[in-house]
Amino acid sequence: MENKEEIKSCQNCKKDFTIEPDDFNFYEKIEVPPPTFCPECRRQRRYSWRNERTLYRRNCDLCKKSIIALYSPEGPNKVYCLTCWWGDSWNAKEFSQDFDFSRPFFEQFRELQIKVPRMALVVKNSPNCEYTNHASNSKNCYLTFALFNSEDVLYSNRILNSKMICDCSYLVTKNNEFLYECINTDSCYNSQYCFLTTNCMDCFYSYDLRNCSHCFMCSNLRNKQYCINNIQYSKDEYNDFIKNVDLASFKNRDLFNKEYKEMLSSKSIYKSTINEKSVGCSGNFIFQSNNSHYVFNADKNENVKYSIDVSENVKDCMDIYNAGVNLELCYEVHGAVSSSNALFVHMSYDNSFITYCDSVHNSQNLFGCNGLKKDNYCIFNKQYTKEEYLELKEKIIEHMKKTGEYGEFPPSSISPVSYNETQGQVYMPLTKEEALSKGFKWQDNIPVTKGKETMNPDEIPDSILDIKDNITKEILKCTSCERNYNIVFQEIEFYRRLIIPIPRKCPNCRYLERVINRPPRKLWHRSCMHKGCTNEFDTSYAPNRPEIVYCEKCYQQEVI
Repeated sequence: MENKEEIKSCQNCKKDFTIEPDDFNFYEKIEVPPPTFCPECRRQRRYSWRNERTLYRRNCDLCKKSIIALYSPEGPNKVYCLTCWWGDSWNAKEFSQDFDFSRPFFEQFRELQIKVPRMALVVKNSPNCEYTNHASNSKNCYLTFALFNSEDVLYSNRILNSKMICDCSYLVTKNNEFLYECINTDSCYNSQYCFLTTNCMDCFYSYDLRNCSHCFMCSNLRNKQYCINNIQYSKDEYNDFIKNVDLASFKNRDLFNKEYKEMLSSKSIYKSTINEKSVGCSGNFIFQSNNSHYVFNADKNENVKYSIDVSENVKDCMDIYNAGVNLELCYEVHGAVSSSNALFVHMSYDNSFITYCDSVHNSQNLFGCNGLKKDNYCIFNKQYTKEEYLELKEKIIEHMKKTGEYGEFPPSSISPVSYNETQGQVYMPLTKEEALSKGFKWQDNIPVTKGKETMNPDEIPDSILDIKDNITKEILKCTSCERNYNIVFQEIEFYRRLIIPIPRKCPNCRYLERVINRPPRKLWHRSCMHKGCTNEFDTSYAPNRPEIVYCEKCYQQEVI
C-alpha cells in the first residue's frame, strides 16, 4: 500500500507537523514507528544532549588527577580522564544489569548511565588542546569546539583543516590560515571580519567575495583586487588607505565594526539560500549534496532530512545532529562517525546496528548500552549469544512500544548535562522556569566569574602596539555581559602578528555574535526583493529581517 502524507499533532508543543510519504518509507526501512514530536522539538531534544562549550575543573574519578571536563563535579556522573577512560584498567561490562520488564526502559537506562564512567571530554589525538571539546587530530588549540585536523586555533568553533585562526566559525572546508573573526570562509588567507568568502586573501570587513584580494568593506565581488566599499582603486591608492586607517587601534576597529554591520544589513545582496553543487535540496549552507531537505550546514550528503551539521558521505539518514563521515541508515543520532544502522544514539563512533546507546565505540549489535568498546551482542552492557540477543531485543522493543518509549530520541530528563550547558541554550534559549516546565534540567552553578577584574576596559591601551606582555596577568571585564576573562600569551602573539587590538568582549559573547550573524536554522517562504521579480522561495532570512534577499536568478544577474 502506498504511503500518503499525514498531518500529526506534536505531543510536545501541540503544533501540527507533516510526515511525508518518503518519511514513512524511511521509517519502514529501519523498522521504527513514525515520530510523535515535530522536527523542531526533535531538534531541541538532541540539542539538550550536547554540551559543547561549558567546561569544569574536577578530578578524574579513577586516577584522581585534576582535569577539565564537560560534566559538573556536582552531578551524579562518574568521569574519567581520556587516558583512564580508554585504558584497560576497567571494563564497562562490570556495570551490566538485567532488563526489568516491570519498569520503563529509560528509567533503567539512566541507572546504567550513572554507573558507567564517562569521558571527561571528546578529544582524540590532539596534544596541547586541554581546553577543547569535540576535537581530533589537532594541536596547540585553546577554547575551540568541534575542531578537526587543525593547528594553533583560538576561541573558534566548527573548524576543519585550518591553521593560525582566532574567533572564527564554520571554516569546514580547507586551507584557511591567519584568519580573525571570519565565518564560512574557504581557502582564505590573512583576512579579518569576512563572511562567506572563497579563495581570498588580505581582505577586511567583507561579505560574499570570491577570488578576491586586498579588498576592504566590500560585498558581492568576484575576481577583484584593491577595492574599498566596492570601488576600484589602484594598488598604491589602496595601500595608502590601509596605512592610514590604523587597524591597531581599538577605537578605529569599533567604527569599522559598526560600518561592517550596516553593510551586511542594508547594502549587501543575499542569495535566498547557500546551496552549491547540490540537486534537489532545501535548507541552507548545503554543498555537493543530493535530495536532502530541511538540512543546515551539510556537505556531501544524499537522501538526508531534518539534520544539522552533517558532513562527508552521509546517506539515507534522518534527524542527525553534529555527525558525519560515512553514515548510512542512521536516525535520531547526535554525534556519530563511520556508523550504519544507528538508531537513537548519543556520542558513539565506528558502530553498526546499535540502538539506544550512549558513548559506545567500535561495536555492533548493541541495545541500551553505555561505554562499551569493541563489543557485540550486548543489552544493558550484558553479554548474550546472538540468538539470546535478538530474542531479548525484540521483547524489549515491544515493551517500549507499550510504555510509549520506543521511536524517539532519549528524553532530556536523562541527559547527562543540563539544558543551559548545551547548544539548546544557544539556538533555542529558555529561562530556567521555561526549561524546567518542559522537562529539561538546569545547572545553577555554571562557571562564571564576575567582579574580579584587575583592569577595566577603559584602562586597556587602545593600540595593540602599546600592549605589554603583562596583560596576560590581568583579569579583564567583558563590556557586554561583564564576566571576567583573560588573555593568554598565544593570543597576544596572534594579535601582534595580525595587528589586532585586544578584544573588549569575552570569548563567549564574541561567539554568540557570530551565531547571530549567521542566519537561523529555519526556513520562511517569501518573495524576491529585486524590483519587478515575482519569484518566491524558502529562505533562512525571515521577512522582517533587514537584509536584501534575492532569488537565485536575480542574485546571479546582480553578483556574477
